[in-house]
Amino acid sequence: MDFTFVTLFPNLVNPYFEDSILLRAKKSGAVRIDCVNPRDFSLDKHKKVDDYKAGGGAGLLMSAQPLWDAFKSIGEEAYFIFPSPAGKSFSQNDAKRLSKKKHIVFVCGRYEGIDERVVETYADEVFSIGDFVLTGGELASLCMCDAISRMVENVLGNEESLLEESFENTLLEAPSFTKPNVCDGLSIPSDFLKGNHAIISGLKNRMAHAKTYFHRPDLYKIVKNKRNYYAK
Repeated sequence: MDFTFVTLFPNLVNPYFEDSILLRAKKSGAVRIDCVNPRDFSLDKHKKVDDYKAGGGAGLLMSAQPLWDAFKSIGEEAYFIFPSPAGKSFSQNDAKRLSKKKHIVFVCGRYEGIDERVVETYADEVFSIGDFVLTGGELASLCMCDAISRMVENVLGNEESLLEESFENTLLEAPSFTKPNVCDGLSIPSDFLKGNHAIISGLKNRMAHAKTYFHRPDLYKIVKNKRNYYAK
């Protein structure tokens, strides 16, 4: 799968793919990473890529021309995603869905954002990763790229690990434990140590419900509504 980051700061993006799982995925060819800098396409003699807002207002906006020409260099089959606080919330279901795309382009805004004509013309989807504002779109794009990449075939060493993760069946993942069985006076729940997979599975399900109820009551309400619907 191909990922392209349109960014004024490629050095903020490239190092993320130089370690761990995503480095292995890049080396194997499961994912390919590229950065395109709009500054390289600016027609301004000083390579300027921003300008003042029409109608006044604080801050500068990324101009349309460098971005449009940068996009034209990428290809016609790319799927353009713009991170923005104004977008819909990015979710695990979005990561799954987008992992089926061949080429995703993340357009990383800077300054006070991007000329809206660029967004309206090119955006296939606009996503937010939370109700807060960042200095640029690189971090949000990396978060989404990481989540999507994990769903791409041959990226994870054991793809069965995807089956028990948070947000599967709308629940958070059940708590997990490792050795030693007793640590600083705290022990692993005894059912985990008995080898009965049916009992362990039932316990994990109950713990997943309890964890979701405690940490994400909004999600738990969805789980309850689903259960009540299917019980009719």
